[in-house]
Amino acid sequence: MIPRARWELRAVCSVLLAGVVSGGAAFAQVPAQSSSPSHTAAAPAAPSVDQILDKYAEATGGRAAWQKVTSRVSKGTIEVEGMNIAGAVEMREKVPNRVVVTVTISGAAFIQGFDGTVGWSSDPQNGVRELNGAELAETRRDADFHRLLDLRSLYAKVNVAGTEKIDEHDAYVVEATPSDGGDADKIYFDSQTGLALRSITQHHMPDGSVEPFQEDFEDYRAVDGVKMPFTIRQKTSEAVFTIRIDEVHQNVALDDAGFAKPTAQ
Repeated sequence: MIPRARWELRAVCSVLLAGVVSGGAAFAQVPAQSSSPSHTAAAPAAPSVDQILDKYAEATGGRAAWQKVTSRVSKGTIEVEGMNIAGAVEMREKVPNRVVVTVTISGAAFIQGFDGTVGWSSDPQNGVRELNGAELAETRRDADFHRLLDLRSLYAKVNVAGTEKIDEHDAYVVEATPSDGGDADKIYFDSQTGLALRSITQHHMPDGSVEPFQEDFEDYRAVDGVKMPFTIRQKTSEAVFTIRIDEVHQNVALDDAGFAKPTAQ
């Protein structure tokens, strides 16, 4: 239920940055900024996880409206700030947990997908690669169409970690710890509006290393009765990606075969 662009594009963008900027160096996740919110805000005791997620659901249209959405195709643009690099983004999603995200730069396609069982990626340097281990577990969690509402079933532990400041907004911090251990993912919810403002997630890479990845969500708009951010900023230690969504189509017919891992050429 949290907007899909912010989750799947982190993997695609890490590949994109390494491939385009380094001119053919090894494709790997760029270490992310450990940029935490500026300071802890003095605020009343935080509500429960269920109360925070219920408020998010209502703020974005309500559970009933979200349950009516069974698929989504989003298209937009992506740019690497300060590097004169830009391209196109397309995201295809289908209930319950199928997704394919494609970033195209100068005719080169960087793709990340999950077909409900198999996670995979494809890029000009490495070709088609199947995901395994913690990398696959992360992809499976991220592919859940209603991810925020399903946090308790997707993670071993979910708790409220207090209140922090995101720019001028007080935000409740929800920590979600995966069953395979490691640092918790964090999602920051505006204490007033209930909308998700930021996520800092732990991105697993093919070599087994883990890096934090920050995403900020802006410009929420309603589409068919549900709200989603039309601007997503993704920050690493070396670059800031800005994704702007131009069009969203929901409840379109999407064949399951379109999410399957491509045959390696």
